[in-house]
Amino acid sequence: MAGWRGALIVLEGVDRAGKSTQSRKLVAALCAAGHRAELLRFPERSTETGKILSSYLEKKREVEDHSVHLLFSANRWEQVPLIRDKLDQGITLVVDRYAFSGVAFTAAKENFSLDWCKQPDVGLPRPDLVLFLHLQPADAAQRGGFGRERYDDEAFQERVLGCFQQLMQDPSLDWKMVDASRSIEDVHREICTLSEDAIRGAAHKPLGQLWM
Repeated sequence: MAGWRGALIVLEGVDRAGKSTQSRKLVAALCAAGHRAELLRFPERSTETGKILSSYLEKKREVEDHSVHLLFSANRWEQVPLIRDKLDQGITLVVDRYAFSGVAFTAAKENFSLDWCKQPDVGLPRPDLVLFLHLQPADAAQRGGFGRERYDDEAFQERVLGCFQQLMQDPSLDWKMVDASRSIEDVHREICTLSEDAIRGAAHKPLGQLWM
């Protein structure tokens, strides 16, 4: 199938919405259905920037807010050659968090504008589909593991959700809202259907650039 590119599919949402679980299940389902699909996660914690970000998220080190925002962006840019190469090979990439998390989490802090937060990521590969796993922060806080990392705070997650809702108003992106309060299997089935559509739609379209 010469000329077919893979789709760039991103899963977003507040912490504990089920992104990692659903990303893994989606890759497995796509591969089982005969697609070539691989998983990416941001931050990519194995790189030099990723190691700094990992220790920051685990509350083991402090980094100034503007600096850490730029590090998260740099961590994504580092992977752009790989992303483009995989998509060109016809491999669909399922991405657990992307620039939208980077923007929403910084913009939720005091004295940051959404516009400033978007600037470092302008020009990244534009996703063909952004699946937003919608879960109220109060429900997310009841799920296992909440509170271990830096941003696991219910009031902060409420502000993050508000920032995501502003980002979703962008007509240049294909956002799909998925009710993440349902069972894992129900959420998975909906995500699979939406992803199959995105893969078909992306095959012969050039890869776009984010926020251009």
